[in-house]
Amino acid sequence: MNAAPLICFGQQPCGFFPRRFLYAKFATARKLQAEIGGEIVFFYHDSDHDPHETQTTLRHRKTDAPLTFNFTFQNKIQRKFTPLYAKKIPAGWRDQTARQLPAYVEARWVSAFQSIAADTVADFCLHMYRAMGLLEGIRVVRSSDPAFRQAAQPIDDYFVDVRYEGELVRARRTPAGTLQLHEGGSAYLTLPATPFTPAQISPSRDSRLRWMQSVLHCTHYIAGAGEQAYLNHGDAPEITFLTRDPIDRSDEAYTDV
Repeated sequence: MNAAPLICFGQQPCGFFPRRFLYAKFATARKLQAEIGGEIVFFYHDSDHDPHETQTTLRHRKTDAPLTFNFTFQNKIQRKFTPLYAKKIPAGWRDQTARQLPAYVEARWVSAFQSIAADTVADFCLHMYRAMGLLEGIRVVRSSDPAFRQAAQPIDDYFVDVRYEGELVRARRTPAGTLQLHEGGSAYLTLPATPFTPAQISPSRDSRLRWMQSVLHCTHYIAGAGEQAYLNHGDAPEITFLTRDPIDRSDEAYTDV
C-alpha cells in the first residue's frame, strides 16, 4: 500500500467540454487533497465505446437555451463499436463546431478548442480538459494503455479490442468464450474466434474497480451517486469511498473555469 494517500476518481471521456459532474469530481478530489495530502489520479476510461458518452450540452449565452453537440464519426462501425481512444474525428468537424461555439462559450474557450489538433475522440477531450487547467497537478492514467492492461490482474468479465471489417472494435467476451458486438435490443453479432492478449482487454462496469485497483492501489475513491450504486465495495475493502460534491445541472457541460 502507498505510504501517502492516493486519491482517485474515474470517468469516460464525457464531452469535449467536461460534464459538470466530472468537474465536481475534480473539485472534490482537490478539496480532499488539501485536507489529507497525497496524490490525485484521474483514471481516464477511454476504452469505453459508447458514442453517447461524449455528448456535450451547452447553454446559449443570451437565451440560456440548451444545445447538445457531439463528435461525428468516420463510419457506422466506428460510431457504434470502436473504443473512444480509437474513434477517429473526421476532417472539418473541429472547424465546423468552432463556428457555433461563440454563442455558447467565452472566446478563450473557442480559441482553446480551435488549437487542439488531436485526431481521436478521447485525445481531443483530454487535451481540452488540460487546456482548461483541470488536469494541473493530476496524474492521468488511461485504461487504453497497453502497459496498464498487462499489469492489471486477470478478470473474467471483460471486453476485447479486436479487428472487424477493417476497424478496431470493443467486443464483449461472453461466458461461453465467444466475442460479440451488441447491435441493439436483443441483437448480437458473434465475431470469428481470434487470439488476444491482456493488452487488448478492458473491464466491464462490474469488474472495473478491482481491475483498476490491482494497478493503482488507491486509498480513496471519489464517485457519483450513480456510480456508488453499482460499485462493489467488497472488491476493494482497503479503499475509503466518498461521494462527489453535488453540482447543479450535472449532466451539462462545465465551462465556468
